[in-house]
Amino acid sequence: MTLRFEGSSEYVATPDLQIAVNAAITLQRPLLVKGEPGTGKTMLAEQVAQALGLPLLQWHVKSTTKAQQGLYEYDAVSRLRDSQLGDSRVHEIANYIVKGVLWQAFEMESPCVILIDEIDKADIEFPNDLLRELDRMEFHCYETRQTIRAVRRPLVFITSNNEKELPDAFLRRCFFHYIQFPDRETMSRIVDVHFPGLRKDLLREALEVFFGLREVPGLKKKPSTSELLDWLKLLLAEDIGPEALHSSDHKVVVPPLHGALLKNEQDVHLFERLVFMARHNR
Repeated sequence: MTLRFEGSSEYVATPDLQIAVNAAITLQRPLLVKGEPGTGKTMLAEQVAQALGLPLLQWHVKSTTKAQQGLYEYDAVSRLRDSQLGDSRVHEIANYIVKGVLWQAFEMESPCVILIDEIDKADIEFPNDLLRELDRMEFHCYETRQTIRAVRRPLVFITSNNEKELPDAFLRRCFFHYIQFPDRETMSRIVDVHFPGLRKDLLREALEVFFGLREVPGLKKKPSTSELLDWLKLLLAEDIGPEALHSSDHKVVVPPLHGALLKNEQDVHLFERLVFMARHNR
């Protein structure tokens, strides 16, 4: 069975993104996805799994995450406690092996999708520690003296927010794609997925304000796609019409409910100063 991703009804996948997904499938390499926060990196794996009818296993990486946890963990504390209680389970060490995401995926009889989310949050050695396992699709469990090999090679999606540089050896083993921030046409399609039937005039004015905000020089954090969707949800809930967003000069609009778009006080103060200066100079 040849797997091929052609988008889904719940996720707007641009042609270049579809090509990247299918290239990774063909090459049988992990797909490393980068892009601004809020551009749908994590959701991509979820939607590919849904579109292809495959199970999804998610591994959300934190600063304290170790590569070993994706393989398995040996619960020595539980074994010690059970030995003190005289539990017969202690004689079988396999009872204290906690299978990680990769072990679970390798055991599946059919292909699955693995999401390794925000790999750049972990220690710099984390990607290197997974090189062999992701390349050969196998690893050794020393406690049980068994080698775990993938029955079927999973589709691996890895996301990064560029918080740390990833090692060259790791990058060589991946197919890379950078998700560009959506242009207005693509953004309109994304909004339509989440808010079908949204008034065209409200969408037009909201996008003017949104992209105008993103163009403000000096913003510490530009509003993202997910924040636009949150803002539109609030506008609809509060029944705020397009006239409240309209101005002859969109750069001097103070957006209602702007707390959904601007997420720190420096950006709010910067924008308010720019609005004041623009109005003062009119």
